[in-house]
Amino acid sequence: MDSHTRQIAAQLNLRPEQVAATVELLDAGNTLPFIARYRKEVTGGLDEEQIRQLSALLTKLRKLDERRQTVIATIEGQGQLTPELRQQLLAADTLATLEDLYRPYKPRRRTRASVAREKGLQGLADLILEQVKTEQSLAEIAALFLSNKAPTVEEALAGARDIVAETISDHAEVRSAVREKAFRWGALCTEKIKKADDQRATYRLYYDFELRVNRLRPHQILAINRGEAEKVLRVRVEVPERDWQAVINSRFRPDRDSPLADQLVLAADDAAQRLLLPAIERDTRRALTEQAETHAISVFAANLRALLNRPPLAGHTVLGIDPGFRTGCKVAVVDPTGKVLDTTAIYPHAPQKQWQAALDILSSLVARHAVTLIVIGNGTASRESEQLIAELIRAPIPNSPIPNPQYLIVSEAGASVYSASKLARAELPAMDVSMRGAVSIARRVQDPLAELVKITPQSIGVGMYQHDVDQAQLAKAAADAVESVVNSVGVDLNTASPALLTYVAGIGPKLAARIVAHRDENGPFLNRRALKRVPGLGPKTFEQAAGFLRVLGGDDPLDGSAIHPESYPVAKALLARAGLTAQAKPSEREAGLAALRERQSLDALAVELGAGVLTLSDILEQLIRPGRDPRASLPAPILRSDVLTMDDLRPGMRLKGTVQNVVDFGAFVDVGVKQDGLLHRSKMPAGIQLRAGNVIDVKIVRVEPERGRIGLELASVAV
Repeated sequence: MDSHTRQIAAQLNLRPEQVAATVELLDAGNTLPFIARYRKEVTGGLDEEQIRQLSALLTKLRKLDERRQTVIATIEGQGQLTPELRQQLLAADTLATLEDLYRPYKPRRRTRASVAREKGLQGLADLILEQVKTEQSLAEIAALFLSNKAPTVEEALAGARDIVAETISDHAEVRSAVREKAFRWGALCTEKIKKADDQRATYRLYYDFELRVNRLRPHQILAINRGEAEKVLRVRVEVPERDWQAVINSRFRPDRDSPLADQLVLAADDAAQRLLLPAIERDTRRALTEQAETHAISVFAANLRALLNRPPLAGHTVLGIDPGFRTGCKVAVVDPTGKVLDTTAIYPHAPQKQWQAALDILSSLVARHAVTLIVIGNGTASRESEQLIAELIRAPIPNSPIPNPQYLIVSEAGASVYSASKLARAELPAMDVSMRGAVSIARRVQDPLAELVKITPQSIGVGMYQHDVDQAQLAKAAADAVESVVNSVGVDLNTASPALLTYVAGIGPKLAARIVAHRDENGPFLNRRALKRVPGLGPKTFEQAAGFLRVLGGDDPLDGSAIHPESYPVAKALLARAGLTAQAKPSEREAGLAALRERQSLDALAVELGAGVLTLSDILEQLIRPGRDPRASLPAPILRSDVLTMDDLRPGMRLKGTVQNVVDFGAFVDVGVKQDGLLHRSKMPAGIQLRAGNVIDVKIVRVEPERGRIGLELASVAV
């Protein structure tokens, strides 16, 4: 068992055999969703998040190994690789430790020390480092190293100190120890640049700020970084003098009996101020930023996953409104399948102010198409448009065959991005770009996942400081989150867009396009096996993807479930033992399988059928509830019939709200007014973990209309 397996097992608190088996599956080209869902016996039941952490750590360790080999080869090529150094390099367990060891041997530009070496002053520097004891005076020692390049004692000593300073700064143990001191006892200090323009006082908290490095919170680090980038703040890291001096003196101690003692003291101070502390400050800032960005990206991914997991409002004919002032409000009506029934534009707001005409048009659309739900985008003019809809549904709508619809305000983030995309042009080729946004807004309540996957995840607008973090890492985290939700929910092979199919395990964008093209040319897929006729879709891809694709109403009822085709023999044998067939209704299956379970334990059935207990348990669940959507158990969005304003709110009032975004300091909650309220983390009971989409009961703590702020506290939560 290799060292990586042991290290990962120890760090993630897993059994080494679990790690080894999972690594083997990953190296064989299996996707993470496939391993988590269909190889539970092999991994010992590791869930998706555990496998994701394992994979990330494995990648990190392998990159460290690659760098280690490069470093060893470079030093060996210089002829300076000693057995002791090789052992230290092989033992380095972090990139920082490895780079500290490599630093003295790293090719670099000319430095003051390299210039001094060219003058022949290395020998004098060695004497200073050794703190030799001699009867000679300082001048007499230095005189031995004078030359045309270093004609005076002062020049010789200065050059030798430059070499000593670089030696001290490059010493791996010194650098590592000072870095540790900086993280434990250092302080990050900020101040406002005097001439900086911060008209809105965005960074007021950091005009004169100081906090221990190890107490900084991620949102503080990212705010400070942004303030520095905008040239509002000046930032520095201060390491107490006693800390760095103690570290240097422990390894480069002046000997007062040596005439060179003062030279070592001067060189050590120069090493700290000119080389070591600036480098440690950069290392500390970089590490803080990496930690903060990692945290911010994880917050973004969690919020995105929760947003994508919001339950669909199926069965509604939806009227979507993309609100606006000057250019009017774009309106689209879509049927329960998302098909566009009608589009138009209305101009109820300034400058046109055609309020009554807008009401008439909307009333006609609602009656003509039996609209059951109105959805308003939350952008410019959203709350003004909400007033319009509230007035529309306050009285019965003439000629409408059904009761008045309710309404819902949804995030329109990314709708404009989708409108101009290649996918939107393919889906709605004859439609004006501005009108496509209204269609997207309407569809995203019918199935949030199917619609939001058409939008670049970074454009969806959840999380904190997402535009300040590493965009490549953010994109990967977003893709992972989308992939996780898509494969958890499953995809209808005969209706899914290329954007949705792209995230199915093993498929990707090119193959997704081929699948849709094959479907368009040959008609709906009648079973999962038909996938094999898609050009470029080989056995390995079929193995990875098939279990996450659904064929509803096809040749084989099992194709509509999450049971993998490789397990069909087990599923059919299980049904046969219960006296059932795959065509049996779910209610019949539930009764028959329950009776079978009473007669025979799951362990015994697994042995008899040659299947793992975990796999057999999943098969049973799917036979009883085939293709069950995991989003169905989550609370549905709150539908509204009338509008609230901040003037309607009073401290102590209780309201139902929807969590829109979760950040370090709390959660922003839509309580039905223009401004989301802030539920500060100090107002949440210990142990409560909110996610975007949670429906919660809140109590108004304070209302500040002039600042657009609402303070909340938690009453109850439905998760």
